Amino acid sequence: MNSPSTCVIVMATQYTVKDLRIIKREPIYTGFVKLERVSLSYRLFQQNNYSEIVERECAQRKKAAGVLIYNDAKQQFLLIEQFRVGAIDDPISPWHLEIVAGLLDGNESPEACLYRESLEEAGCELFDLHHLFTFYPSAGASNELFYLYTAQAELPKNGAIFGLVEEGENIQAHIFNYHELPQLFAEQKLRNAPVIMALQWLQQHIANHTSASITSEHTS
Repeated sequence: MNSPSTCVIVMATQYTVKDLRIIKREPIYTGFVKLERVSLSYRLFQQNNYSEIVERECAQRKKAAGVLIYNDAKQQFLLIEQFRVGAIDDPISPWHLEIVAGLLDGNESPEACLYRESLEEAGCELFDLHHLFTFYPSAGASNELFYLYTAQAELPKNGAIFGLVEEGENIQAHIFNYHELPQLFAEQKLRNAPVIMALQWLQQHIANHTSASITSEHTS
């Protein structure tokens, strides 16, 4: 019998793009995002048959990158707040707390994008940039690929305003202390996946540092 870890690997790799039959790809809208209608069938699990032909609309977006900016010496981290049109019907607020993020420009690397965006959105010069995950935020409706990072920086003043006016940006910086992190989770003020994933990493990072400090004290 396969171990649980082996099963996960098999499930993730058993089918590829070769198991799709794409009948037609039709562009239906071009704006800030592109919208495409795709007609296709796909191989069914545990058999050689294919599904009936289905139609799906897919938003074509540029690749994006985001970074959680923190400072271990000050035990603080930064989130930004800005209006998001996708949350226009959110009963709490269409202004969201987020990590610094942006779209890759042409052949720009995720790292170059984040060095640029961190200056534009938070006035921060990054160091100790570290890659966490690359993932699809909403693969059921979009081809967007998101690169998630963490980095340290000297943090700006709490409440400082950033963003490019010519791009319609109005961004406020919020500086949080490490001990405020549980409260952020408890109050459900985090409403998008990248910030939740990044702060879960920070929670573990803080725990690891605390454990290392206790071990060092006991062995010294």
